[in-house]
Parts: sequence; structure tokens; C-alpha cells
Amino acid sequence: MNLIAPPALQSGDLVYLCAPAKAIEESYILAAEKWLTHIGLRSIRSKNLTGRHHYFSGSAYERLADLQEGIDHPEVKAIWCARGGYGSVQLVDNLQWASFIREPKWLIGFSDICVLHHKIQSVGIQSMHATMALNIEKNSAASKTRLKELLFGEKTPFAIAPHRQNKFGKASGVLIGGNLSIIYSMLATPERYDFSGAILFIEDLAEHLYHIDRMLYALRKNGALAQISGLIIGGLTDLEDTDIPFGKAVEELILAHFNYRKIPICFDFPAGHIDDNQALLLGAKVELEVSELQCLLSYL
Repeated sequence: MNLIAPPALQSGDLVYLCAPAKAIEESYILAAEKWLTHIGLRSIRSKNLTGRHHYFSGSAYERLADLQEGIDHPEVKAIWCARGGYGSVQLVDNLQWASFIREPKWLIGFSDICVLHHKIQSVGIQSMHATMALNIEKNSAASKTRLKELLFGEKTPFAIAPHRQNKFGKASGVLIGGNLSIIYSMLATPERYDFSGAILFIEDLAEHLYHIDRMLYALRKNGALAQISGLIIGGLTDLEDTDIPFGKAVEELILAHFNYRKIPICFDFPAGHIDDNQALLLGAKVELEVSELQCLLSYL
């Protein structure tokens, strides 16, 4: 599976800011615009970027029109989603992707935006799992540097400190993944990820431990966990337990699904709902090497 990488950005290129899901306050947008200017890029706003329709930035029609404009805009080189929440799945079936396929551009975001990552990979194009306008002020300097580097085509390897429950090994494949709840929700759809030989990255926020276990069982029973060649676990943030404890730490819970598989597994990767949310190229070919010294993720 060879997915197309959109062109790297150059100084002065245009970035389109839109909010396909939850509403967002203008202060976050101003911070994102300031950062884009700082790294030498121009930006424009979607019509309903700071709008509000109940929970959402606009009605489903307004959000659809906004995202479609970014997809079709002839000068836009990247679409940066302002925040996640919920709502991208309401749009994905009605978007037209012909111009995007002809002239690919980077779509940037995480969390609920992983619905769009699924769709983009299904049409054979890479996308960027990365921080959004909502988080840019609080993100670590390292995560902002990584996002800038990837936007401008620099693919620096990740070297991560070892975790005591990592599983050693080396594997290569296409990098897929993102928010575990979204991956789970997309399993029975035409946009389901291709897990065959892939390196799977997962992260999540505010889930019960038994929800994590349930979603992994779904991936296991679906055959996905038997197909992947490596696993990367990012931020599993603000997890909850039940009144009567589940009985396992999240690392034990995850490893129990791989008792009979010897694949490299890396815990505590710096990506997800955390301040050090490092950008990743979904759909890119990578090599994952987990050893006693480090976890190394390299783009091939």
C-alpha cells in the first residue's frame, strides 16, 4: 500500500482553518493564526469557523460547506481543523473528494478528526495527526517544532525513552491510527483502516478501563490485532475505573490482547490528548524498533 504524500509546504503558502465539529472560541483561532504567521505561512478562515449551532460550530450543512470549500480551494495547501469534539462523521459521506484526489493537500487534526483521516487514507492519501488551534498555546515547544518540520517536509525520527512494559522487536509498515474510540466506531464502515502489516497507533481520552478493553476486543475479533506488525500507545489520558476496580492497569489490559503475538509494542508515545502532542504522518511508511535503550520510530 503506497499512499500519496501531499506536497510539503513552502514559506507563504496558504492554510485553511475550519471547525468540522465542536464550536470554538475566537481566542484560540487568534493564537493559531499568530503561530502560522510566526512560521511563515498565511491563513484564511472558513465562513463558520467561530460560529455556534448548539454544540457545533454550525449546522451540518454549514460545516459541510466550510470543509468542502477548503478541499476545493485552489490556493490552499493545508486544512487545519480547529478542534475535535464530535461531528466529523455527520459530514464525511457528503463530502466530494475529486479535487482533493487530483491535488492532495494536508489535512491536520486529531481526536474526532480521525474520522476524516480514515476517509483520506481510503482514497490513498496521507494526512497529519497533530495538534489543533484549540491546543496550540498549551502545546510543548517540541510538539510545535515537530508540526512545523512535518509541514515543511522534514521527517525527523522519534527516539522515545524506554517504558518498562514495552515489548522488544522491529517492524515496518504503513502508520495508521489515532483515537481508539474513532477507530472502533469506523470498523464496520467502508473507510475502515487497512490493518494488514500496519503499525497501529492508538490514544484516547476520559474512557473507562473496561471501554478500552471492549474496543480492543472488537479489534481483536475483527482480525485487526492479528494483522498489525507493531503497536504504538500514545496518551491514554484521564482514564476512569469503576467503583469496583477493573483489576488491571491499562498497560496490563493492552498486553493481555497480545499474549500470543510477538510484535514490537511501545508505551507512552508523546501523541494524543496531552500537551506534548507530537505530529505523525498517517499513511506514511515507517519502521518501529523497540529495544532496552529506546523506542525508535523512523520514516522510510
